[in-house]
Amino acid sequence: MTDELTDRAASPANETVSDFARTAVEERAAAIIREHDLVTRASPDFFDDLLAALDAPPAEPNDALSLGAALLDTIITERR
Repeated sequence: MTDELTDRAASPANETVSDFARTAVEERAAAIIREHDLVTRASPDFFDDLLAALDAPPAEPNDALSLGAALLDTIITERR
């Protein structure tokens, strides 16, 4: 069935079976690599910790964050 299917698909594409098969393999390989590159993999423990952090109430900003926010307000005010 595979040979018949490949022959049938290659013909209207005006390709040889070899060219059709090579193109199909290249397209599938590119799709798999693209999907792999887009997916971030994390351990279940990391994912559980992330969800717990997102569900937790907001923490108080530390001194460095407070200073950065103040500096940003100053920069924005000066540019207006």
